[in-house]
Amino acid sequence: MYGGLFEEFLASADALRIYQGLKLVFSSTKDGLLPLMEYTARPCPDRPDAVVFDKVMGNAAALLSINAGSKEVFSPVGSRPAIQTLAKYAVAYHLTKIVPYIRTPDGQAMCPMEKLSLDKTPAEFYALVRQLTEKSTKPI
Repeated sequence: MYGGLFEEFLASADALRIYQGLKLVFSSTKDGLLPLMEYTARPCPDRPDAVVFDKVMGNAAALLSINAGSKEVFSPVGSRPAIQTLAKYAVAYHLTKIVPYIRTPDGQAMCPMEKLSLDKTPAEFYALVRQLTEKSTKPI
């Protein structure tokens, strides 16, 4: 059902797209976790099951996707911790490539957000990232 939309997403400049059914309800070209945080922070009394397309699905993105009401995620790359989290919360996932964990851009270490997200619930991680973004001027 979402195969064509996923291919379209991969060819786009968007880093994140969120659908409710087949209706696009949010998209962003911003990098990192900021788009998921922006979507979750938007006032919305009823978040029906969301379908998330994200360029990188690490554990941090998985937790924020769950917090945003996602029931299904698509990504060209996902981490093993993300798979464990998505499975734990019964979120369907479609990952093209699976990696042990998300790495820093230089490839030398685990991404700080991936590391920070380990052993957190979706609500705990969302609260922690909100707290960090309020204190920092750097994008997450």
